[in-house]
Amino acid sequence: MKKQAGIWIDSTKAIIVTLNGGKESITEIQSDLENRVYHDKEGDKGSFFGNQHIDSQKSFDERKKHQTNAYLKDVISNINGADELYIFGPADTKTKLEKKINEDKSAIASKLKSVETADNMTSNQIVAKVKKFYNQ
Repeated sequence: MKKQAGIWIDSTKAIIVTLNGGKESITEIQSDLENRVYHDKEGDKGSFFGNQHIDSQKSFDERKKHQTNAYLKDVISNINGADELYIFGPADTKTKLEKKINEDKSAIASKLKSVETADNMTSNQIVAKVKKFYNQ
């Protein structure tokens, strides 16, 4: 039997549904990404040291880039044994995951079947969508 995986992903969490021999398992991975809305220095325009201006936005963006990279690596490590892969979700995190898989030239890159846009969903809806995708 093929081990089929479906991932619903956004910037807050990834839900991985694995179908293996008629059995399903669900894994949820929470992200540690900082959200700009809740950034503690949101109103801060940086700091001035003499005639130098230090912008906190740059360090925030760099930190978020590293956090995103670590989050995507964590998701990929949870699907390494899959024979087929389906990615869906809102926003652009799904395309970042697809790009990361293709950039790393991992064995999973050839197993990626589809990347689609999907709204926020409950766990049951996610499982149903993955099952429907593989039973077409």
